[in-house]
Amino acid sequence: MSEIIDLSQDIFPGMPVYKTLPQVKMSIHNTHEEWEGFPNSEIKTPSVHKLELGEHTGTHVDAINHMAKEYKDQSIDTMPLSMFYTEGICLDFSHKGLKELIDTHDIKEACEKHHLTIKKGDTVLLYTNHYRKNFGTENWNHGPGITAKATAWLGNKQIAAFGVETMSPGVPGVSNKEVHKICGKLGFTHYENMINLHLLIDRGRFRFIGLPLKIRGGTGSPVRAVAVFENKID
Repeated sequence: MSEIIDLSQDIFPGMPVYKTLPQVKMSIHNTHEEWEGFPNSEIKTPSVHKLELGEHTGTHVDAINHMAKEYKDQSIDTMPLSMFYTEGICLDFSHKGLKELIDTHDIKEACEKHHLTIKKGDTVLLYTNHYRKNFGTENWNHGPGITAKATAWLGNKQIAAFGVETMSPGVPGVSNKEVHKICGKLGFTHYENMINLHLLIDRGRFRFIGLPLKIRGGTGSPVRAVAVFENKID
């Protein structure tokens, strides 16, 4: 029997979004009462909601065209589905503090500690416990982040993607822009705003699934990311 662990945030009006990205708006577009011929009913049971949100809302994946203008043709709908259906590992960086950087040596040490090897095509998740400690607080925007050097090291391992709990993969103003550019140059991506990564620590390898919506020309997409534990993946 499979064990499926949800790695995705709820999407709701007023949820935190990165800097000037669109705020989430949600309203009732149709009700069951309208469909049943009672449009003036005091009770309104939603049958369809209207959503307004950005591509980079909640738990989402970035398309290659988001990384820099020279990759404008590599939108989310052109990226192979194999990038979003991979083997995965999760590494523990919960000792990292606000705005602290995760460098190459940190990743190597975490792999040794957990007896894990990063393989070609993997999705590598970076657990910092930032979501559980700081979501909805004044420190939510100040989480740890990966360095440009570590990003390049992961990219040269030919992984499919890495994932973080924070709203950006690098620390804004320090490494974030360079992290995006390196992902574009090396042709891999990252997930942001992940949750429940603590449930993956010391569990070994798992199946990772983070399929995006097929948005024509899209620069990213919300995903329902999950980790699946079945028969052990060697």
